[in-house]
Amino acid sequence: MTGASPIVRLASAVGRWFALLVLLGAVVGLLAPGPMATLSPWVPVLLGAIMFGMGLTLRGQDFALVLRRPYAVIVGVVAQFLVMPLMAWLIGTLLGLPPALMVGMVLVGAAPGGTASNVIVYLAKGDVALSVTMTSISTLLSPLLTPLLVLWLAGSALPVDAGALLLSIVQVVLVPVLAGLIVRLVASRFVERVLPLLPLVSVTGIVLVVAAVVGANADAVLGSGSLVMLAVVLHNSAGLLLGYLAARVAGMSESARRAVSVEVGMQNSGLAASLATVHFTPLAALPAALFSVWHNISGALVATFWARRGRPEDAESAGPAAEDDSPTSR
Repeated sequence: MTGASPIVRLASAVGRWFALLVLLGAVVGLLAPGPMATLSPWVPVLLGAIMFGMGLTLRGQDFALVLRRPYAVIVGVVAQFLVMPLMAWLIGTLLGLPPALMVGMVLVGAAPGGTASNVIVYLAKGDVALSVTMTSISTLLSPLLTPLLVLWLAGSALPVDAGALLLSIVQVVLVPVLAGLIVRLVASRFVERVLPLLPLVSVTGIVLVVAAVVGANADAVLGSGSLVMLAVVLHNSAGLLLGYLAARVAGMSESARRAVSVEVGMQNSGLAASLATVHFTPLAALPAALFSVWHNISGALVATFWARRGRPEDAESAGPAAEDDSPTSR
């Protein structure tokens, strides 16, 4: 980082302190609920900007792993879209969550992989190439699978317009990601120069989303936040554990198990918050906001635990995607 410009150093610092900044965003939402709640209409726009940045980081080789190791990718993606939605429904049912919060939990569970998961896998000495591929594939599948899963698991709690959900995900996820991919293809040199700045954009966007959602639900956070937080912690923990076990049962390597665990446990909570805000009630976005805070904290803890255990002997994360692309830009 020596010799880097001040703004690049700032972007790097923001990436390192991501979890703390998201927590700070939640605190600001509680302390200044009125001003932060006014940001709610901008949540889809902020998410679109974040997903455009994700598209800029993707390359063709990120998808090549599907052809080289289809079994690992299929196991990971199937676990992603089965474990988290079903656990969201189960935990919400056992805790007796009201309809709006139940829908919010299922939305989090049915969302694709989280945008920070690749960094966590890198720090955990896991299979970064598999992590990047899983995030990319689950994101591209989300316009179809997320609405169907929400309709299936939460349709009885609140009316679910699957078509409207699909259109929203296409607008705020698929179109921006594809636009980012196209921009990188046609202006690769320019994109390479701005990639170090992307953490600044992504983290700022996620912090504002969390502050907006918490601000719009400040009374609910203070009133029933402990119950929702319990649900979120159980949900995230179940994803991390069951993702690892699914990869182990499938006979995958230790480095791949770590990648699948993190990818299953960390969700694109910004997308869930956006969909809940637009299509349901502000309260339905609360689980996503709290998940965004917690899964970055738990991810950092898990990464530290695995990093201290050392790199697995069977590690496959030193592939092209892991060596050539800095995960801090994702």
